[in-house]
Amino acid sequence: MSDSKFFKAFGGMLMGLVALTVVIFLVANTIGDNSATKLSQADGEKAVAERIQPMGILSISAAAAMDTLIPAANAAADGKGTFDASCAACHGSGVAGAPKLGDKAAWKARIAQGNDTLYKHAIKGYQGKKGFMPAKGGNASLADADVKAAVDYMVAQSK
Repeated sequence: MSDSKFFKAFGGMLMGLVALTVVIFLVANTIGDNSATKLSQADGEKAVAERIQPMGILSISAAAAMDTLIPAANAAADGKGTFDASCAACHGSGVAGAPKLGDKAAWKARIAQGNDTLYKHAIKGYQGKKGFMPAKGGNASLADADVKAAVDYMVAQSK
């Protein structure tokens, strides 16, 4: 097949496809529903707002949310409660070099530093050779008194 015959055949096929597209477009417009109503901008915005509204709204107070999401001890004297709620995740299993509750050997050198040092490291955080302690165990909602009570509880259990 020569080049001129190819271009004639290709051009004819291309013209046929364009004609077919125009015919399909005209038939679709004739058959299709032309009664589409035009919405004003305000109506359109209202329709969009209705389609994207949330399925429901949950409303709780911030205090209730904090108590649910980050449990804290009820009173400063409740060191075990604070430990269970915020400290046990690391000090229960030894994560990141945390001395386990009741491990006398791991706590001996720490206890020897004194309670003030332990309180400071627990409240402000500490980076040591064996691991690290995030400030307030990563629970910033804890009061200093709660942290101190938890330290006292851990020391008492590890002597």
